[in-house]
Amino acid sequence: MRSQRIKILYTIPNFNTAGSGRSVYDLVKGLDRSIFEPEVCCFHAKGAFYNEIEALGVKIHLFPFTTTYKPYSGFFFRVLKISRFFKSNQFDLIHSWHWSSDISEPLAAKIAGIPYVYTKKAMGWHSRFWKWRSRLSSKIIAVNKDMMKEYFTNIPHKVSNFPLAIDTKVYAPNSGTLYLRKELGYLENDFVIITVANLVKVKGIETLIEAVIKLNNPQIKVLIVGDDTNEYALRIKSIYSNKSFIKFMGKQLDVKPFLALSDLFVIPTKDVGRKEGIPNAPLEAMAMERIVLGSCISGIKDILEEFQDCMFMADNINELAQKIAYWYSVDLKAREKLAKRMRNHVIESFSIEEFIQNHQVLYLNLIQK
Repeated sequence: MRSQRIKILYTIPNFNTAGSGRSVYDLVKGLDRSIFEPEVCCFHAKGAFYNEIEALGVKIHLFPFTTTYKPYSGFFFRVLKISRFFKSNQFDLIHSWHWSSDISEPLAAKIAGIPYVYTKKAMGWHSRFWKWRSRLSSKIIAVNKDMMKEYFTNIPHKVSNFPLAIDTKVYAPNSGTLYLRKELGYLENDFVIITVANLVKVKGIETLIEAVIKLNNPQIKVLIVGDDTNEYALRIKSIYSNKSFIKFMGKQLDVKPFLALSDLFVIPTKDVGRKEGIPNAPLEAMAMERIVLGSCISGIKDILEEFQDCMFMADNINELAQKIAYWYSVDLKAREKLAKRMRNHVIESFSIEEFIQNHQVLYLNLIQK
Protein backbone atom coordinates (compact mmCIF):
# COMPACT_ATOMS: atom_id res chain seq x y z
CA MET A 1 0.00 0.00 0.00
CA ARG A 2 1.42 3.39 -1.04
CA SER A 3 1.84 5.91 1.77
CA GLN A 4 2.40 8.85 -0.57
CA ARG A 5 0.37 10.37 -3.36
CA ILE A 6 1.13 9.38 -6.94
CA LYS A 7 3.17 12.15 -8.53
CA ILE A 8 2.13 12.71 -12.17
CA LEU A 9 3.88 15.06 -14.58
CA TYR A 10 1.80 16.41 -17.48
CA THR A 11 4.03 17.59 -20.34
CA ILE A 12 2.75 19.95 -23.02
CA PRO A 13 4.83 22.28 -25.22
CA ASN A 14 2.84 25.44 -24.48
CA PHE A 15 -0.51 26.96 -23.58
CA ASN A 16 -0.83 29.16 -26.65
CA THR A 17 -4.31 27.78 -27.25
CA ALA A 18 -6.89 26.28 -24.94
CA GLY A 19 -7.32 23.02 -26.94
CA SER A 20 -5.09 20.39 -25.33
CA GLY A 21 -4.37 22.91 -22.60
CA ARG A 22 -8.01 22.69 -21.54
CA SER A 23 -7.76 18.89 -21.21
CA VAL A 24 -4.61 19.19 -19.08
CA TYR A 25 -6.38 21.86 -17.02
CA ASP A 26 -9.41 19.61 -16.46
CA LEU A 27 -7.23 16.67 -15.43
CA VAL A 28 -5.09 18.70 -13.04
CA LYS A 29 -8.16 20.31 -11.53
CA GLY A 30 -10.26 17.15 -11.34
CA LEU A 31 -7.84 14.47 -10.11
CA ASP A 32 -8.45 13.10 -6.63
CA ARG A 33 -5.78 14.98 -4.67
CA SER A 34 -5.87 12.45 -1.85
CA ILE A 35 -4.39 9.95 -4.32
CA PHE A 36 -2.63 12.03 -7.00
CA GLU A 37 -0.18 14.93 -6.97
CA PRO A 38 -0.19 16.54 -10.45
CA GLU A 39 2.54 18.82 -11.80
CA VAL A 40 2.93 20.42 -15.24
CA CYS A 41 5.94 20.93 -17.52
CA CYS A 42 6.04 23.18 -20.59
CA PHE A 43 8.66 24.96 -22.67
CA HIS A 44 7.79 28.54 -21.68
CA ALA A 45 5.38 30.69 -19.67
CA LYS A 46 3.82 32.39 -22.69
CA GLY A 47 0.36 31.75 -24.06
CA ALA A 48 -3.12 33.03 -23.37
CA PHE A 49 -4.08 29.96 -21.32
CA TYR A 50 -0.94 29.77 -19.17
CA ASN A 51 -2.40 31.99 -16.43
CA GLU A 52 -5.39 29.67 -16.13
CA ILE A 53 -3.06 26.74 -15.44
CA GLU A 54 -1.02 28.80 -13.01
CA ALA A 55 -4.19 29.69 -11.08
CA LEU A 56 -4.69 26.01 -10.23
CA GLY A 57 -1.79 26.35 -7.80
CA VAL A 58 0.17 23.30 -8.97
CA LYS A 59 3.91 23.25 -9.53
CA ILE A 60 4.83 24.23 -13.10
CA HIS A 61 8.26 23.36 -14.53
CA LEU A 62 9.67 25.35 -17.44
CA PHE A 63 12.01 22.81 -18.96
CA PRO A 64 12.78 21.46 -22.48
CA PHE A 65 11.42 17.91 -22.01
CA THR A 66 12.29 16.99 -25.63
CA THR A 67 15.45 17.42 -27.67
CA THR A 68 16.43 17.49 -31.33
CA TYR A 69 17.82 14.35 -32.96
CA LYS A 70 20.70 16.18 -34.64
CA PRO A 71 23.56 16.27 -34.15
CA TYR A 72 23.23 12.52 -33.64
CA SER A 73 26.54 12.32 -31.78
CA GLY A 74 25.11 14.18 -28.78
CA PHE A 75 21.54 12.87 -28.87
CA PHE A 76 21.94 10.29 -26.11
CA PHE A 77 23.58 12.79 -23.75
CA ARG A 78 20.77 15.30 -24.33
CA VAL A 79 18.22 12.57 -23.57
CA LEU A 80 20.12 11.73 -20.37
CA LYS A 81 19.70 15.35 -19.24
CA ILE A 82 15.90 15.03 -19.65
CA SER A 83 15.98 11.66 -17.88
CA ARG A 84 17.84 13.18 -14.93
CA PHE A 85 15.19 15.91 -14.70
CA PHE A 86 12.43 13.28 -14.57
CA LYS A 87 14.26 11.17 -12.01
CA SER A 88 15.43 14.01 -9.75
CA ASN A 89 11.84 15.20 -9.36
CA GLN A 90 10.75 11.67 -8.42
CA PHE A 91 7.80 11.50 -10.77
CA ASP A 92 5.83 8.27 -10.56
CA LEU A 93 4.29 8.68 -14.01
CA ILE A 94 4.58 11.00 -17.03
CA HIS A 95 1.61 11.81 -19.23
CA SER A 96 2.57 13.60 -22.44
CA TRP A 97 0.22 15.89 -24.38
CA HIS A 98 2.89 16.70 -26.95
CA TRP A 99 1.38 16.68 -30.45
CA SER A 100 4.51 15.38 -32.20
CA SER A 101 6.04 11.95 -32.86
CA ASP A 102 9.09 12.88 -30.74
CA ILE A 103 10.88 9.89 -29.17
CA SER A 104 13.35 11.75 -26.96
CA GLU A 105 10.80 12.24 -24.17
CA PRO A 106 9.58 8.61 -23.92
CA LEU A 107 13.19 7.41 -24.24
CA ALA A 108 14.20 9.66 -21.33
CA ALA A 109 11.30 8.28 -19.26
CA LYS A 110 12.35 4.71 -20.16
CA ILE A 111 15.92 5.37 -19.00
CA ALA A 112 14.58 6.90 -15.77
CA GLY A 113 12.38 3.84 -15.22
CA ILE A 114 9.19 5.90 -15.13
CA PRO A 115 5.93 4.72 -16.75
CA TYR A 116 5.08 6.91 -19.74
CA VAL A 117 1.68 7.63 -21.30
CA TYR A 118 0.97 9.72 -24.37
CA THR A 119 -2.34 10.95 -25.74
CA LYS A 120 -2.66 10.72 -29.53
CA LYS A 121 -4.56 13.92 -30.21
CA ALA A 122 -4.70 14.20 -33.99
CA MET A 123 -4.76 11.99 -37.04
CA GLY A 124 -1.48 11.46 -38.87
CA TRP A 125 0.99 8.58 -38.84
CA HIS A 126 3.40 9.51 -41.60
CA SER A 127 6.52 9.70 -39.46
CA ARG A 128 8.17 6.36 -38.66
CA PHE A 129 8.83 7.76 -35.19
CA TRP A 130 5.17 7.29 -34.16
CA LYS A 131 5.81 3.55 -34.01
CA TRP A 132 8.92 4.05 -31.91
CA ARG A 133 7.07 6.47 -29.61
CA SER A 134 4.39 3.83 -29.15
CA ARG A 135 6.90 1.05 -28.42
CA LEU A 136 8.61 3.19 -25.79
CA SER A 137 5.31 4.04 -24.09
CA SER A 138 3.72 2.13 -21.25
CA LYS A 139 0.23 3.13 -22.41
CA ILE A 140 -1.35 5.12 -25.25
CA ILE A 141 -4.62 7.04 -25.18
CA ALA A 142 -6.36 7.42 -28.55
CA VAL A 143 -9.04 10.09 -28.60
CA ASN A 144 -11.15 8.75 -31.50
CA LYS A 145 -12.27 5.42 -32.95
CA ASP A 146 -10.50 5.77 -36.31
CA MET A 147 -7.14 5.93 -34.54
CA MET A 148 -7.87 2.60 -32.89
CA LYS A 149 -8.57 0.99 -36.28
CA GLU A 150 -5.87 2.70 -38.36
CA TYR A 151 -2.85 2.95 -36.04
CA PHE A 152 -3.04 0.53 -33.14
CA THR A 153 -4.50 -2.80 -34.29
CA ASN A 154 -1.19 -4.58 -33.61
CA ILE A 155 -0.92 -3.33 -29.99
CA PRO A 156 -4.52 -3.28 -28.67
CA HIS A 157 -3.33 -4.20 -25.16
CA LYS A 158 -1.44 -0.91 -24.97
CA VAL A 159 -4.17 1.44 -26.15
CA SER A 160 -7.28 2.89 -24.55
CA ASN A 161 -9.89 5.00 -26.32
CA PHE A 162 -10.79 8.01 -24.17
CA PRO A 163 -12.53 10.80 -26.09
CA LEU A 164 -11.83 14.31 -24.88
CA ALA A 165 -14.51 15.83 -22.69
CA ILE A 166 -16.24 19.06 -21.77
CA ASP A 167 -17.27 20.45 -18.40
CA THR A 168 -20.98 20.95 -19.04
CA LYS A 169 -21.30 23.08 -15.92
CA VAL A 170 -18.90 25.59 -17.46
CA TYR A 171 -20.33 25.24 -20.97
CA ALA A 172 -24.05 25.55 -20.36
CA PRO A 173 -26.95 27.31 -22.13
CA ASN A 174 -26.62 31.07 -21.79
CA SER A 175 -28.75 33.75 -23.43
CA GLY A 176 -27.13 36.83 -21.90
CA THR A 177 -25.47 38.16 -25.07
CA LEU A 178 -27.59 41.21 -25.92
CA TYR A 179 -24.58 43.47 -25.38
CA LEU A 180 -22.47 41.45 -27.84
CA ARG A 181 -25.21 41.43 -30.48
CA LYS A 182 -25.40 45.24 -30.27
CA GLU A 183 -21.61 45.56 -30.24
CA LEU A 184 -21.33 43.48 -33.44
CA GLY A 185 -24.22 45.29 -35.10
CA TYR A 186 -26.39 42.20 -35.54
CA LEU A 187 -30.16 42.56 -35.83
CA GLU A 188 -32.57 40.41 -33.82
CA ASN A 189 -33.56 38.31 -36.85
CA ASP A 190 -30.01 37.77 -38.12
CA PHE A 191 -28.97 34.10 -38.29
CA VAL A 192 -25.46 33.86 -36.84
CA ILE A 193 -23.10 31.03 -37.79
CA ILE A 194 -19.93 30.59 -35.76
CA THR A 195 -16.78 28.57 -36.20
CA VAL A 196 -13.98 28.43 -33.63
CA ALA A 197 -10.58 27.42 -35.00
CA ASN A 198 -7.11 28.72 -35.59
CA LEU A 199 -7.05 29.78 -39.24
CA VAL A 200 -4.89 27.18 -40.92
CA LYS A 201 -5.62 25.57 -44.27
CA VAL A 202 -6.82 22.20 -42.91
CA LYS A 203 -9.66 23.90 -41.03
CA GLY A 204 -11.54 24.52 -44.29
CA ILE A 205 -12.79 27.99 -43.44
CA GLU A 206 -13.20 28.80 -47.16
CA THR A 207 -15.77 25.99 -47.48
CA LEU A 208 -17.97 27.69 -44.90
CA ILE A 209 -17.52 31.16 -46.38
CA GLU A 210 -18.23 30.00 -49.92
CA ALA A 211 -21.32 28.09 -48.77
CA VAL A 212 -22.73 31.26 -47.21
CA ILE A 213 -21.83 33.31 -50.30
CA LYS A 214 -23.73 30.75 -52.37
CA LEU A 215 -26.87 31.28 -50.27
CA ASN A 216 -26.76 35.04 -50.86
CA ASN A 217 -28.92 35.74 -47.81
CA PRO A 218 -28.16 39.07 -46.08
CA GLN A 219 -29.56 37.77 -42.79
CA ILE A 220 -26.93 35.02 -42.51
CA LYS A 221 -23.80 36.22 -40.71
CA VAL A 222 -20.51 34.42 -40.04
CA LEU A 223 -18.35 34.81 -36.93
CA ILE A 224 -14.84 33.36 -37.14
CA VAL A 225 -13.13 33.05 -33.75
CA GLY A 226 -9.50 31.97 -33.50
CA ASP A 227 -5.93 33.01 -34.20
CA ASP A 228 -5.93 34.84 -37.52
CA THR A 229 -2.44 36.31 -37.52
CA ASN A 230 -0.51 33.79 -39.62
CA GLU A 231 0.25 34.22 -43.32
CA TYR A 232 -2.55 31.94 -44.49
CA ALA A 233 -5.13 33.65 -42.27
CA LEU A 234 -4.08 37.10 -43.47
CA ARG A 235 -4.51 35.94 -47.07
CA ILE A 236 -8.01 34.61 -46.35
CA LYS A 237 -8.98 37.85 -44.62
CA SER A 238 -7.70 39.79 -47.62
CA ILE A 239 -9.62 37.65 -50.13
CA TYR A 240 -12.91 38.11 -48.28
CA SER A 241 -12.34 41.65 -47.00
CA ASN A 242 -15.26 42.95 -49.07
CA LYS A 243 -17.76 40.51 -47.53
CA SER A 244 -19.59 42.42 -44.81
CA PHE A 245 -21.36 39.32 -43.47
CA ILE A 246 -18.05 37.94 -42.08
CA LYS A 247 -16.45 39.10 -38.86
CA PHE A 248 -13.00 37.84 -37.88
CA MET A 249 -12.82 38.03 -34.07
CA GLY A 250 -9.26 36.73 -33.56
CA LYS A 251 -8.20 34.61 -30.63
CA GLN A 252 -10.58 34.72 -27.65
CA LEU A 253 -9.73 33.15 -24.32
CA ASP A 254 -13.43 32.91 -23.49
CA VAL A 255 -15.54 31.79 -26.46
CA LYS A 256 -18.75 31.27 -24.47
CA PRO A 257 -20.34 34.67 -25.23
CA PHE A 258 -19.76 34.12 -28.97
CA LEU A 259 -21.21 30.61 -28.84
CA ALA A 260 -24.23 31.88 -26.91
CA LEU A 261 -24.86 34.53 -29.57
CA SER A 262 -24.81 32.03 -32.44
CA ASP A 263 -27.63 30.03 -34.01
CA LEU A 264 -25.42 27.42 -35.65
CA PHE A 265 -21.86 26.11 -35.23
CA VAL A 266 -19.96 24.77 -38.25
CA ILE A 267 -16.67 22.85 -38.22
CA PRO A 268 -15.66 22.43 -41.91
CA THR A 269 -12.28 20.68 -41.47
CA LYS A 270 -10.74 19.16 -44.61
CA ASP A 271 -10.03 15.45 -44.94
CA VAL A 272 -6.26 15.92 -45.23
CA GLY A 273 -3.20 16.04 -42.99
CA ARG A 274 -3.63 15.87 -39.24
CA LYS A 275 -7.38 16.59 -39.53
CA GLU A 276 -9.03 16.29 -36.11
CA GLY A 277 -8.66 14.12 -33.02
CA ILE A 278 -11.69 15.07 -30.95
CA PRO A 279 -12.11 18.82 -31.43
CA ASN A 280 -13.20 20.69 -28.30
CA ALA A 281 -15.01 23.58 -29.98
CA PRO A 282 -18.02 21.66 -31.36
CA LEU A 283 -18.43 19.88 -28.01
CA GLU A 284 -18.46 23.26 -26.28
CA ALA A 285 -21.07 24.51 -28.74
CA MET A 286 -23.26 21.42 -28.26
CA ALA A 287 -22.96 21.73 -24.48
CA MET A 288 -24.28 25.28 -24.83
CA GLU A 289 -27.26 23.96 -26.84
CA ARG A 290 -26.08 25.04 -30.25
CA ILE A 291 -26.68 22.89 -33.33
CA VAL A 292 -23.40 21.69 -34.83
CA LEU A 293 -22.72 20.86 -38.48
CA GLY A 294 -19.42 19.17 -39.26
CA SER A 295 -17.49 17.57 -42.09
CA CYS A 296 -17.67 13.76 -42.11
CA ILE A 297 -14.10 13.01 -41.05
CA SER A 298 -12.30 11.29 -38.17
CA GLY A 299 -13.04 12.80 -34.79
CA ILE A 300 -16.03 14.82 -35.93
CA LYS A 301 -17.72 11.52 -36.82
CA ASP A 302 -17.33 10.44 -33.19
CA ILE A 303 -19.02 13.61 -31.96
CA LEU A 304 -21.89 13.59 -34.49
CA GLU A 305 -22.36 9.82 -34.67
CA GLU A 306 -25.97 10.15 -33.45
CA PHE A 307 -26.65 13.12 -35.74
CA GLN A 308 -25.86 11.82 -39.22
CA ASP A 309 -27.93 14.54 -40.94
CA CYS A 310 -25.65 17.15 -39.40
CA MET A 311 -22.57 15.94 -41.30
CA PHE A 312 -21.47 16.87 -44.81
CA MET A 313 -18.67 15.69 -47.06
CA ALA A 314 -15.47 17.65 -46.45
CA ASP A 315 -14.95 20.47 -48.98
CA ASN A 316 -18.51 20.06 -50.33
CA ILE A 317 -19.72 23.66 -50.55
CA ASN A 318 -23.10 22.75 -52.06
CA GLU A 319 -23.97 20.19 -49.40
CA LEU A 320 -22.98 22.54 -46.58
CA ALA A 321 -25.00 25.37 -48.15
CA GLN A 322 -28.06 23.11 -48.30
CA LYS A 323 -27.74 22.16 -44.63
CA ILE A 324 -27.29 25.79 -43.55
CA ALA A 325 -30.34 26.78 -45.61
CA TYR A 326 -32.37 24.00 -44.00
CA TRP A 327 -31.57 25.05 -40.43
CA TYR A 328 -32.12 28.68 -41.31
CA SER A 329 -35.63 27.84 -42.53
CA VAL A 330 -36.62 25.50 -39.68
CA ASP A 331 -38.79 26.99 -36.93
CA LEU A 332 -37.22 27.87 -33.59
CA LYS A 333 -38.87 25.01 -31.65
CA ALA A 334 -37.38 22.38 -33.98
CA ARG A 335 -33.93 23.97 -33.60
CA GLU A 336 -34.26 24.06 -29.84
CA LYS A 337 -35.32 20.41 -29.74
CA LEU A 338 -32.21 19.25 -31.63
CA ALA A 339 -29.97 21.59 -29.63
CA LYS A 340 -31.18 20.06 -26.36
CA ARG A 341 -30.56 16.56 -27.74
CA MET A 342 -27.01 17.62 -28.62
CA ARG A 343 -26.33 18.91 -25.12
CA ASN A 344 -27.68 15.70 -23.59
CA HIS A 345 -25.42 13.70 -25.91
CA VAL A 346 -22.36 15.60 -24.66
CA ILE A 347 -23.42 15.02 -21.05
CA GLU A 348 -23.87 11.29 -21.67
CA SER A 349 -20.92 10.55 -23.97
CA PHE A 350 -18.31 13.27 -23.32
CA SER A 351 -18.63 13.69 -19.56
CA ILE A 352 -15.73 15.38 -17.79
CA GLU A 353 -16.39 13.15 -14.76
CA GLU A 354 -15.98 9.97 -16.82
CA PHE A 355 -12.92 11.47 -18.57
CA ILE A 356 -11.19 12.05 -15.23
CA GLN A 357 -12.27 8.69 -13.80
CA ASN A 358 -10.94 6.82 -16.86
CA HIS A 359 -7.56 8.49 -16.47
CA GLN A 360 -7.40 7.81 -12.73
CA VAL A 361 -8.09 4.11 -13.26
CA LEU A 362 -5.44 3.94 -16.02
CA TYR A 363 -2.85 5.67 -13.79
CA LEU A 364 -3.55 3.37 -10.84
CA ASN A 365 -3.32 0.25 -12.99
CA LEU A 366 0.07 1.38 -14.33
CA ILE A 367 1.51 2.22 -10.94
CA GLN A 368 0.30 -0.98 -9.31
CA LYS A 369 1.86 -3.24 -11.96
